[in-house]
Amino acid sequence: MTATRFLPVLALAVTSLAAPFPAAANPIERACNASDRPAVTRSLCSCIGSAAERTLSRSQMREGARFFADPQRAQDVRQSNRRGDEDLWRAWRSFGETAEAMCS
Repeated sequence: MTATRFLPVLALAVTSLAAPFPAAANPIERACNASDRPAVTRSLCSCIGSAAERTLSRSQMREGARFFADPQRAQDVRQSNRRGDEDLWRAWRSFGETAEAMCS
C-alpha cells in the first residue's frame, strides 16, 4: 500500500483512538444512556453499569439491557417459570439492589 493510500486508513485509526470509547460501556450502561428517561445522566448510567458488572454475567447484561427498550420483557421474565428466567430475575433483583445502594 502506498503512503497516500495508507493515509486515510491511518487518519481513521488515529481519530478512533482519540474519540471517546462508548463501546467500552457494557450493555446495561449503553441501554441506560440510550433511554429517554428524564433523570438519565452519563454519570448515573456509568454507576449503573458498574453495578451491573459487579452482579450480572455478560449474557445477563445483554438480556437485561433489552428491558430498557421493552419493559414488558422484564415482566415476562419475572413471571416465567423457566429456570433460566428465574435465574435472570434473581440476578436482576440483586443488580437493582446493588445499583440503588451504589448510585443513589
